[in-house]
Amino acid sequence: MKPILDSRKLLAFATLARRGSFTLTARDLHLTQSAVSHAIKSLESDLGCRLFDRLGRTARLTVHGQQLLVRADSILEEMQKARSELLALRQIRQDEIISPICQMAGR
Repeated sequence: MKPILDSRKLLAFATLARRGSFTLTARDLHLTQSAVSHAIKSLESDLGCRLFDRLGRTARLTVHGQQLLVRADSILEEMQKARSELLALRQIRQDEIISPICQMAGR
């Protein structure tokens, strides 16, 4: 069984697809340009296809990259929703715990 996609590589991919620059992607993600380049190369190796045409430090999506970007956007959006929902649930739970304590203290 092939491994699932790595979320860090997927984020680097989607950011590079939007920015078109390894340098700007690295800055956005607080990584080195080399780390972004390695993430993209590793993702391409994992998938067995080229995702970008490279021209120096700039990058343009290939057909495979365009197809992956649609999925990547959806995956990253779902991951963000999951995080947001869990944070909201945690806040509700904290409020449920704090509220009775405040009531007991007469606040």
